[in-house]
Amino acid sequence: MIEFFRSLQFIVENGIIIITIFIFGSYVTLALFSALSMLKYIRSNSFVDYKVLLSSPLAPSISIIAPAFNEGKTIIDNIRSLLSLHYNDFEVIIVNDGSSDNTMEKIVKAYDLELVEFVYEDKIVTQTIRGIYKSRNKAFNKLIVIDKANGGKADALNAGINFSQMDYISVVDVDSVLVEDALLIMAKPFLEETDRKIIASGGVIRIANSCKIEDGKITEVKLPRKFLPRVQVLEYTRSFLMGRMAWSKLNGLLLVSGAFGMFNRDIMLKVGGYNTNLVGEDMELIVRMRRYMSEQKQKYKVIYIPDPLCWTEVPATLKVLGRQRDRWTRGTMESLFIHFKLFFNPKFGSLGLMGHPYWFFFEWLAPILEFVGIIYFIIIAVLGIPNWPFFFLLLGVVYFFAVTLTHWAILFEELSFHRYQKKREVVTMLFTSMLEPIFYHPFILIFSIRGNFKYFIGEKSWGNMDRVGFAEEETKQKK
Repeated sequence: MIEFFRSLQFIVENGIIIITIFIFGSYVTLALFSALSMLKYIRSNSFVDYKVLLSSPLAPSISIIAPAFNEGKTIIDNIRSLLSLHYNDFEVIIVNDGSSDNTMEKIVKAYDLELVEFVYEDKIVTQTIRGIYKSRNKAFNKLIVIDKANGGKADALNAGINFSQMDYISVVDVDSVLVEDALLIMAKPFLEETDRKIIASGGVIRIANSCKIEDGKITEVKLPRKFLPRVQVLEYTRSFLMGRMAWSKLNGLLLVSGAFGMFNRDIMLKVGGYNTNLVGEDMELIVRMRRYMSEQKQKYKVIYIPDPLCWTEVPATLKVLGRQRDRWTRGTMESLFIHFKLFFNPKFGSLGLMGHPYWFFFEWLAPILEFVGIIYFIIIAVLGIPNWPFFFLLLGVVYFFAVTLTHWAILFEELSFHRYQKKREVVTMLFTSMLEPIFYHPFILIFSIRGNFKYFIGEKSWGNMDRVGFAEEETKQKK
């Protein structure tokens, strides 16, 4: 047995070196692509006057759809934020998905809603619609509220798509706060691209925990005080500024965040809307839309905009974070396996040759290999044959690379949009980046493995995403 593990040890350790070099090289390549794309974007948009688009008759019409389930703590601020967006031709559709708290009551009272008759075409089958509401106050004539039986987020979004009257759909998590120019910035690429159809676009998602919010607007950006939300600031910055920016450039983007994205409504309807049987409906829709365009031999693109357009509350406890991350893992697996035909298939271009394989190896398989590697080192340590110099050298190199990559992401943020103005906050982020691999990443790994287990046993639940609420968090800070 010992001799077997000694032979296996040589193979495994050399394999680890090769895989590590490949992973590091991929991350560095994506970071370089992101840096070049970021510079080009900032230069090309530094003199853009979005007021021209605001008054342009060519500006696309947009339906904002925000599903709400038990969002009573933040719903009024969020609706106020959506209604105050700077755009000409848009509507706001709030879909109350059978909330069991006071979400619907608060909306009715705050916006003086009344039940109305509304003619629409039921193109996508959804759960029962209990009522359509509009405000008696003409100041809120852009607001439509749909009250329906609970069917989950995907079903709520499909209901909103059915009621939509506009050319494009903007999907927003109702617990998110958009910047005032968000629609203007998101709509601009749809007008600029002429040789390829833009089927979807996404923007940067930022962390609203601890930020000051008044009348549905971010009035003061603050770095989260709690460790968990703060470390997610670093995680989101890496993901959006150094990942999705590069994949947008390579036209291999597989995901537009469910917190805020814009879609071509016609293509959404042609592919049948959101799949209500999945927990990762947002990613699967993008893959399905891309696959449809490729099969129809139409030129298309999914783009990413690096402007920080959307601020959202992230989990502040390990319990809620765990629910979110194992669901993300299951959602990724659903999209990858349902559309496995794409895997290294040249028929689908960059989607098949780069996007799908990357997510397969780096987003799904990499955590599993990391977990297996940990189990392997535990076994050889128990057997008394560990290669400690190799172990500590590998550990040090991985830690140094992870921290350096995060510092690079912070540098991207500071040189581009510089949302955290205080030097103390930047120093705190740098210090947090050194703690992340030790006190945060192990939990993310555990949640990923748990997500794999739940997927293979057929788990389909979302899990409750308990909200602290912006106003409540701000009150706690003042005490």
